[in-house]
Amino acid sequence: MAKKASVVTQLRHLRPNFWFANWMEANERLAFFGVRAIAPLYMVYAVAQGGLGLSYAEKGLIYTIWALIQCLIPMASGGFTDEYGYKKSLYVAFTINITGYLAFAFASGFWSSLGAACLIGLGTAIFKPPVQGTIARASTEENSSIAWGFFYWMVNVGGFLAPLLAALVRGETNFRLVFVCAAGVTLFNFIPAIIFYREPEKLGDSKRKTVGQTFLDTMKTLRDRNFLIFLGIFSGFWFMFMQLWDLLPNFIDEWVFSQDIAPFFRFISSGLVLESGNVKPEILINIDSFAIVALMLPIAWLTGKFHPMIALICGMIISLFGFFMSGFTNIGFVVAASIFVFAIGEMWCSPKFSEYIGLTAPPDKKAVYMGYSNIPFAVGWALGNLVSGYLYESLGSKMNFARQYLVSHLGTSPADAANIPTEKVMDTMASMMNGGAGASVADATRVLWHMHHPWIVWAILTGIGTVATVLMVFYYLKTRGQSLTSNAKRAS
Repeated sequence: MAKKASVVTQLRHLRPNFWFANWMEANERLAFFGVRAIAPLYMVYAVAQGGLGLSYAEKGLIYTIWALIQCLIPMASGGFTDEYGYKKSLYVAFTINITGYLAFAFASGFWSSLGAACLIGLGTAIFKPPVQGTIARASTEENSSIAWGFFYWMVNVGGFLAPLLAALVRGETNFRLVFVCAAGVTLFNFIPAIIFYREPEKLGDSKRKTVGQTFLDTMKTLRDRNFLIFLGIFSGFWFMFMQLWDLLPNFIDEWVFSQDIAPFFRFISSGLVLESGNVKPEILINIDSFAIVALMLPIAWLTGKFHPMIALICGMIISLFGFFMSGFTNIGFVVAASIFVFAIGEMWCSPKFSEYIGLTAPPDKKAVYMGYSNIPFAVGWALGNLVSGYLYESLGSKMNFARQYLVSHLGTSPADAANIPTEKVMDTMASMMNGGAGASVADATRVLWHMHHPWIVWAILTGIGTVATVLMVFYYLKTRGQSLTSNAKRAS
């Protein structure tokens, strides 16, 4: 077996477009993750607190539709990118995303929020295939592991900086300003796209196809049975995976006591800590991106020594443990450490997923296959939010539990409990406890934690991820002697 070249040598042999694509990806992630960091809070916070006052079920439905648009459209848009041009796709994507971010900034309820989310999803869906297709075409089998690892590292540079900046920009509850800033960052992306990025050479038949022909040729990828089974299994894992960003911020905001680690974050900036003394949820979630920025390149080099599927499965197992522990406890330090463990697993499995597909896709259909690689994100992200929104509403919402406690333990009528403004529910419950003598909101939260065990939500989600991981092991054992490449050629 030939000795693997050094990381620096592998990076030096990557083509210029690889670096420009990474530049645009980092900017796009800076905008996107800044919004994603505060969107779960923005949507459910009361209007009086600067939010939209939506329920968890409404939030979950918005994320479901957002996910379907963002992740399924690349199945078709990837074919149009290959056929009509990478640069044109980038221009359209940036324009739509800017419109979506501004629309979210001025949203006033469920429907306007849903419309804004759909625009952001559409813009991101059109952006993904040209960038991921560029990475696939600018790398080779010898340097693909480090190429995808570096790409994933760059994604998380934007992903790491975004929540930090979003936390500082939003203060306590000025969420809308974050969306305006995201639109500005996206506008900046026109600079590398117009000036530096070069349109990749068109491969295959040089004759321009009609829109209908392009769509039908793209759909032929569905003939690849092994490819679809692989994507279907990973969808179950993504069902669990995405809730670290979509639901865990709400869980942390309601249940986790992070005063134990707040001094460290306050030392970095007082803007990272809330008036309550807890660390802002988006900052704890950001430990994931910090770990990836710090460790992605050496882990990419390490995982390059393994078969992509072996690394993928190992990463899934590590992620399962980190994910479960992040929602099993309300102790800040344990939650923070668990998110770090989850990030280790993510670094093992996520880049390998893209690398595996990029290596096995036909040369003239890189963008098409990378577009189809979004199926697990679509199924997992959409169904995960649709289910978890209702699941958390029933088994995890502190506000709902507090209203129930007011009725069942403190003598409040159901009508009066329902009419208490969301931002005052916990204060009301705490003030009426101990025979009217009162208690702290933290003590009231602990009472509800031990009564209702909201960590059950995390156990259910982890169970779904575990099933997907076991199926992936069986898939690898069954197909390790086969070649996805031959299947891809037959599908083409």
